[in-house]
Amino acid sequence: MNVSVAASRRWRFPILCTCVFALGTATPVNFAAAQEGERLSGQVLIQALRAGGHNIYFRHAATDWSGDDHVAAAGDWKSCDPKKMRQLSAAGVETARRVGESMRTLKVPVGRVLASPYCRTVETAQALGLGTVETTADVMNLRVAEFFGGKSAIAARTRARLSTSPKAGTNNVFVAHGNVISAATGEYPAEAEAIIFRPDGNGGFLVRGRILPKEWLRLAATRPMPGNRK
Repeated sequence: MNVSVAASRRWRFPILCTCVFALGTATPVNFAAAQEGERLSGQVLIQALRAGGHNIYFRHAATDWSGDDHVAAAGDWKSCDPKKMRQLSAAGVETARRVGESMRTLKVPVGRVLASPYCRTVETAQALGLGTVETTADVMNLRVAEFFGGKSAIAARTRARLSTSPKAGTNNVFVAHGNVISAATGEYPAEAEAIIFRPDGNGGFLVRGRILPKEWLRLAATRPMPGNRK
């Protein structure tokens, strides 16, 4: 599948390339760089989101790094026990809640909300408060890739999701992991950062922009009032 994405903020490649992105290992993942096109930001990006047609990919919010993941068997990743799996911190929950509140203030229409089955991704999606949360292994953490056909298979399923258009007039929201989107597209988000993708109608997608949590809050606070052009 010929997929159009951006490998970085600075470089643009016109052809399919083989790159290394996945937990710092030498795992080859194939993807194409974005077609030429300007990335959007600020209220211009918000206006595009209001029109729908995008897939908004969030990395889960901040976690308590004093904990770690201990996966011994399939399904362990669903545990919300901090002794077994790394969980969201109180600050992470609050950040997700405020981002979701900002998105509602900005009138960003949301269709489906999908999350990886990890507890921290599901809880981030729930804290966003943008709709009923569905889980999908298509955007699964690469650390448990052996349970889901391998890293390349997960990356391919993630690209397929990003190239699928949401229901007209809406945007789909995905909440998952940094290593997945890095392997699939070359983009690596901070915790709770959103990367905006737009399906190109040809089985690929374009990166339209990125929004950090603090930027959602700033944009919501400066949202132009009706009749006020900014």
